[in-house]
Amino acid sequence: MLSLNELWFILVSVLFIGFFFLEGFDFGVGIVSRFLGKSDQERRILINTIGPYWDANEVWLITAGGAMFAAFPEWYATLFSGFYIPFVVLLLALIARGVAFEFRGKMDHGIWKKTWDAAIFIGSLLPPFLFGVVFANLIRGVPIDSHKEMIGSVFDLLNGYALAGGVAVVLLCILHGLVFITLRTNGVLRDRARKAARDIGPAVAAVLLIFAVMTYFSTDIYTVHGAQWIALPVLAGAALVLAGLFIKKKRDGWAFAMTGAVIILSVVSMFIGLFPRVMVSSISPDFHLTIYNAASGAYSLKVMTYISLTILPFVLGYQIWSYYVFRKRIDDKEHLEY
Repeated sequence: MLSLNELWFILVSVLFIGFFFLEGFDFGVGIVSRFLGKSDQERRILINTIGPYWDANEVWLITAGGAMFAAFPEWYATLFSGFYIPFVVLLLALIARGVAFEFRGKMDHGIWKKTWDAAIFIGSLLPPFLFGVVFANLIRGVPIDSHKEMIGSVFDLLNGYALAGGVAVVLLCILHGLVFITLRTNGVLRDRARKAARDIGPAVAAVLLIFAVMTYFSTDIYTVHGAQWIALPVLAGAALVLAGLFIKKKRDGWAFAMTGAVIILSVVSMFIGLFPRVMVSSISPDFHLTIYNAASGAYSLKVMTYISLTILPFVLGYQIWSYYVFRKRIDDKEHLEY
């Protein structure tokens, strides 16, 4: 039977999985819209594909952070203080991106729109890159001392393995976003997005393979969890191959399911690789943060479990309903908000 500590670790993992799956295509669309759209009209169509979703998708990140704060306060404190600068940059990027979505269509002026297009691009590029850097460092290990505090400078976090993780996450989001565009548009834009997805697919596969090899040499996941863990990255690789095949066959729904599966399996493999740790100390195994020494008290976890199980169905129901309501493809003849 699962302990409450294990249950909340799973819940936090599920929230991050939902965030990367949903916000992943948001980031991807934001990155490619500046280049895939050849005119202001086409860029407006691309931005409108994620218009009804992007703010709700970010709620998963806020909820994940709140769950960490409530269930694993030591994890939250060490993570957010140790990665303070990357998280501040990430927050500013998300703010700029959200403001750009709202302000871009307020004036019909070239410089105005180009400025906000740049904000959307940067605000969509930096967050997945920084998340990749942060989570790669989590599984690689960071200098955590006996007081559960990270020591060292921010430059220690910018190692080759972490930077490779950031690039891998960005490319995966771009692919996921391109496939999402094929589901939400018609005609020339859909064909252009499909071609771009075919072109970038090999690069995504190569970078993910390189990152998997680097994970073998830079982390202890393979040794701690053994051969069973390897099944997850293997399945992710198989899903990526299937995504490429479905893109070529113009089976856009299945292609999106496969790119989503790559993201899900990748995030699952990371959290399973960490378990029962939540942060790995590069100084000593005695200083690892785990689901036990970083958790709240048993009573707090119990109360939060009852509250979460009560609220969660309503949150999921609302988001499923919103995706159903806005399921229609974007037509270039209809009113475009952005």
